[in-house]
Amino acid sequence: MEKSAFTVALLRWFAQYGRELPWRGISDPYGIWVSEVILQQTRIEQGRDYWLRFMEQFPTVEALAATSEDEVLRLWQGLGYYSRARNMHAAARQIVEQGGFPRSIEGLRALKGVGDYTAAAVGSMAFNLPAAAVDGNVYRVLSRHYGIDVPINTTRGKHTFEALAQELLPEDKASAFNQAMMDFGATWCTPKSPRCIVCPVAETCVALRTGRVNELPVKEKKLKVQERRLTYVYIRHDGQTALRRRPAGDIWQGLWEPLLVENEPLPELGCPLTLLAHNVKHVLTHRVLLADFYLAEPEVRPELPTDYIWIDEQDLGNYALPRLIEKLLDYLIK
Repeated sequence: MEKSAFTVALLRWFAQYGRELPWRGISDPYGIWVSEVILQQTRIEQGRDYWLRFMEQFPTVEALAATSEDEVLRLWQGLGYYSRARNMHAAARQIVEQGGFPRSIEGLRALKGVGDYTAAAVGSMAFNLPAAAVDGNVYRVLSRHYGIDVPINTTRGKHTFEALAQELLPEDKASAFNQAMMDFGATWCTPKSPRCIVCPVAETCVALRTGRVNELPVKEKKLKVQERRLTYVYIRHDGQTALRRRPAGDIWQGLWEPLLVENEPLPELGCPLTLLAHNVKHVLTHRVLLADFYLAEPEVRPELPTDYIWIDEQDLGNYALPRLIEKLLDYLIK
């Protein structure tokens, strides 16, 4: 299939089968940008609700820039990859200082946390800039259809697929084409059980013709996922508990957690420790966390490191917590 024919077929498919999403059809760069940041590591089903809540609480980029990072993290709670929220907050302040959203790919790319894909997605959808947005869905569609086995997680692969996507992009329909590629990869040309029988470009799909649908795209093997052990002690004293904000340079920067013990014996807190759960598994991108949860209820408030603060237990909902600590609270309630 000629490249122009492939593009026409995808646009025709999108007109009939494109997903209905709350940020579709809007030209507001802020709303589009928020959706793209949320969806970077989040499924559509979950991301939709978060986007609606964000847009309700922070309807403009000025509102987002004016709030505190704590408030952004609290609303983000449960989405994971919290650097996205911190970067989005910082970028909102950049945008306000600049007097509005940049209208070029270079300007968008200069925003905190905005990479090539997000810049192209926002630029094409908000300003119809002729830039191809290449994500995992696009890698998969192009790799299969054109039979390309260059590993997608290499520099060569990145350049290969970006160049091909840009060649396929119709300059006057950049927004529709980028969204068509995203939707087609997410709902039709899926990682498992793709809908090849009813695919609009099945006749010219190299992977389908050569029996390599399940082999493409190709990825180079990554390093082995590391395991990390954590022990958390939830201290309850006189209706209060102790938290600290996690420092920079580690997972969950800026979020709050109870007393953490790592690679050390359990602390002496003046009372027995009750085991709530053992070896609770929590999976991150490059590591697996195994956590033990304990409850301590001392009669006298224990001395803790200076970075811990005491808060009323009823105020825990005002603090942004990692998902692992939410699991601890679930065990505490049980």
